[in-house]
Formats: sequence, C-alpha cells, structure tokens
Amino acid sequence: MKNAVVLLSGGMDSATVLALAKADGFACHCLSFRYGQRHSAELTAAAELARSLGATDHRVVDLNLGLFGGSALTDDTIQVPDQLSDGIPVTYVPARNTVFLAVALAWAEVLKARDLFIGVNAVDYSGYPDCRPEFIQAFETMANLATKAGVEGDRIRIRTPLIDLSKAEIIRRGVAAGVDFSRTVSCYSADAEGRACGTCDACRLRAKGFADAGIPDVTRYRP
Repeated sequence: MKNAVVLLSGGMDSATVLALAKADGFACHCLSFRYGQRHSAELTAAAELARSLGATDHRVVDLNLGLFGGSALTDDTIQVPDQLSDGIPVTYVPARNTVFLAVALAWAEVLKARDLFIGVNAVDYSGYPDCRPEFIQAFETMANLATKAGVEGDRIRIRTPLIDLSKAEIIRRGVAAGVDFSRTVSCYSADAEGRACGTCDACRLRAKGFADAGIPDVTRYRP
C-alpha cells in the first residue's frame, strides 16, 4: 500500500475523500487542524471518522489562525451569516487551504507519500478561492518545485476526487463508499455535541445535497 496524506476536517466532503482514498488502496494518514475555529465538534467527528473508515494514522495539528481573525469562523466579532451570500463569504478563512496543504506536504515528505488528498469542490464551493482547480494546479506546481521529492523527480500529486461533483453526487459517492454521514459535522455553528444549526451556508448546502440526491438527511440538528 502506498502512503497518502488526507486532510480530514470532520465534514462530509473530507470523509468521502478518505473513504475513496482507502478504497483506492492507499494507507491513509489523516491530518486535522485545531486552527481557532468556533467549535471542536468537527475534530471529534474527524477522530471518529478516521477510526471507522480505517485510517492508518490520524494527527491533529495546533495552528491558531484565530490570532489573525478575519473570518466568521475564527473571529467571534464577525457573525456567521444565516443566508447564502454572493461573492467570497465572511466564512472564508484567509489562506486556510494553502496553509493546510503546506503542512500536509511536509508530513508527506517524511512519510515518502506522493499523494495528498483534499476535499475541495468547485461546483458547490460557496465562493472560496482556495477550492478552485486553478489553485490546486498552482499548489501542485509549487510542491514539486519546493520539495526534495519533487526536485529528484518523484512527483507529488494533489488529488481532488470531488472537485467536479455536486453536493448530491458527493453524498451518493460517500454512501456507496460506506460513509456514515451522521458522524460528520459541517455546520459553522455546531454545538458541543456536533448538532447543526440548520441555517448557516454549510447547513443549507448540505441539506440541499441530501434533497437533490434523494437520500434522507441524517444530519443531527439542534432542537
């Protein structure tokens, strides 16, 4: 089995990516971040998903982006919106995927892993600039310029199996791959038990995905 580093947030997209990478025969080393987000429920979910989906390893990195703020997810003075917005939303965390992939790249070199998996999506991406194919292609180019492995010709690949899928298609893929979506946490304002608010952007996209897929919504909502 070849090693791979999988970014695992605890949400439905990253859980599906982990299941797909495992099905493709990779030994999955999962990486999550305690980055100053509003709640830790997603990290609890990530640990449960890593165990249930058979990850080889799961590590949590402390990296407090809340020191900078600038996002409704890391700054308590910025309110999480309860409706879908146009353009880049206030829930965008500045350079988050760039930072996460850079840390994943460092671990991948140590593991001699040449595949990094991330659950970015350019269809239902809510306006996040670091979920676009152009960003992924640019980061992969940089990774192969900036690493010992890349310089020696052992090419590093950033794998994005969900990038062209709708949320409904992601849910269908996940269900087929054995993901229990009731274990995942997508809500920006989840409570300590991981129960969703039902009104934020992430909750609305998730609920629409289940409806469009014709699959019952197993999300745990707050009363």
